[in-house]
Amino acid sequence: MAGAAARSAHDRGVANAEFFSGCAERLARLCDEMAVRFLAGGRLLALGESGAARSDAHHVAVEFVHPVIVGKRALPALAVEDLAAEAEPGDIVIAFDGDASVARGRGCLMIEGFEPPSDDPFIRQELTETLYHVLWELVHVFIEHRERRGHDAGASSFLYPFLGESAQSLESVVEDVRRSILAKAEEIGALREQTLTENASVLDAASASLRGAGRVLALGNGGSATDAMDVVADLRARGRRALDLTADPAVLTAIANDIGVEAIFARQVIAHGREDDALITISTSGNSDNVIAALNEARRRRMVSIALVGYGGGRILSEGLADHVIVTRSEHIPRIQEAQASAYHVLVERS
Repeated sequence: MAGAAARSAHDRGVANAEFFSGCAERLARLCDEMAVRFLAGGRLLALGESGAARSDAHHVAVEFVHPVIVGKRALPALAVEDLAAEAEPGDIVIAFDGDASVARGRGCLMIEGFEPPSDDPFIRQELTETLYHVLWELVHVFIEHRERRGHDAGASSFLYPFLGESAQSLESVVEDVRRSILAKAEEIGALREQTLTENASVLDAASASLRGAGRVLALGNGGSATDAMDVVADLRARGRRALDLTADPAVLTAIANDIGVEAIFARQVIAHGREDDALITISTSGNSDNVIAALNEARRRRMVSIALVGYGGGRILSEGLADHVIVTRSEHIPRIQEAQASAYHVLVERS
């Protein structure tokens, strides 16, 4: 499978380089337009109707509302399935599927026209995830720049994005951000290659385990929860039985309130896990207590366990808490999540 992993990494690398080299400046300017809207009180609405699209919409919402960049503000973002009920003129809209025409008609800023250069739906989704991560990371640059320049954040400011700005100073920021986008694209290209090639044998063994499993249970926290949503949607689209343990807020909040956050997944493994099932856990740190508790419960129930982890693998790798551990060697959370998406897409394809 080493050759297949190398080809998969190569295809993703070529598409990644072509995509971001072609749209880096547009993305930088879009970040500035988004900053103007946010400063004027606008929100980011992410539309997703199908299973995979809903996972992306929720991923956008959690990243903007709960930024992992230390010191950055929470920005208003919502995952929606009905734009007509929510869209307002000053909002920003990214539609992963569905009809966004109502938002366009209301004067929303549309994030559109970015077409990944691949026919592979998994690669297209992975590049789109990097795109919205880049927007989330770099919109803060323009927010802070405009605040330092005394930008008017009044109700009409989004109509005049260059009002009160020096064109030269804004252009220098745009150029810095454009270069940053290219650097981030290069970073994720290398990280996807590392994840798929260094873990080739693990991915092969994990895929074989999935093929022999009954139902697949998946889980994660925050952005990794939306990745669990995506795994389940992808498996169901291929006729596999799969259960998203992050999906039911009533169950999650009941367990968290009555027992504690550490038990929110393990309790569900107790309820639903069977000996011939598989558990997929996604964690950027490899140290999340509730993920570890779920893995321990899965082992007690003789379930197959697959863990996708970042950094150096954390406790999950060092203590051998999963049967198959796929390590993405980075400490940058957005890039880890993007490379993990490539890894679980490969798992889905092969299983």
